[in-house]
Amino acid sequence: MVRAAHTNAEPLAFRLRLADEQIAYNLVMAQLMRTSNPALKGDFFRTQAGAFGADAMTVSGTVNKTGILSICVIATAAWTWNRFLNSPSPEVVLPSIMIGAIGGFVLALVTIFKKEWSPVTAPGYALLEGLVLGGVSAMFELRFPGIAMQAVGLTFGTLIALLLAYRLGLIRVTDQFRLGVVAATGGIALFYLITFVLDFFGVRFNSVYGSGPIGIGFSVVVVIVAALNLVLDFDLIESGARAGAPKYMEWYGAFALMVTLIWLYLEIIRLLSKLRSRN
Repeated sequence: MVRAAHTNAEPLAFRLRLADEQIAYNLVMAQLMRTSNPALKGDFFRTQAGAFGADAMTVSGTVNKTGILSICVIATAAWTWNRFLNSPSPEVVLPSIMIGAIGGFVLALVTIFKKEWSPVTAPGYALLEGLVLGGVSAMFELRFPGIAMQAVGLTFGTLIALLLAYRLGLIRVTDQFRLGVVAATGGIALFYLITFVLDFFGVRFNSVYGSGPIGIGFSVVVVIVAALNLVLDFDLIESGARAGAPKYMEWYGAFALMVTLIWLYLEIIRLLSKLRSRN
């Protein structure tokens, strides 16, 4: 049934547009966290150091919270995934995707500017984002069988590789490194937002979003920048634990890591789709 419905599926451009909207949203969230939120600035941790004692943030606690958020994402992603594969039409999951995208955007903003609410807002964000990821992933999967699992494997493989490199001291977060990653992230976010707006007026950057050498090269660069944002998240978590940040910062650290992982996953699945569409 799924294979037969392939010829009636929406064109790949529709799927890429859904992914573009979610990528732009996650980029904005990542950039806001790294420029607007005091929780990511060293002064915040220094002023909180030693103030919370046994109730302070720990790395292990943040890892546990990240696991909980991952389960939330998987649960709702599985629901939208199954809905689409049972009835392979974008109209089936589009309402869920819109609810997840809009609701996730609102909760992410609340989490960024009211970080003490993160024990409640972070799980809500993860549940809503799962709706989006399940629907978008299923639509890519219909066009390119096996692509979703490949993207998941590459995403977590990148996470593990960079975590090992960070722990071994192969990658150090200096002021110059942080500035470079933040600047690159901001530039990509601005580009996505501009192209998203121009698309409404019929102006499209087909060479960038297509499967040609320029499009693939662009996606490779963006995947690298997204991956380097993981290193900033590791530094955030480690700095918070070392400085004795409040316990709720475990949820915030897990939320920051989840935003980056979702962005990285979407960029990887789009890169894979460009590569496979050339075959």
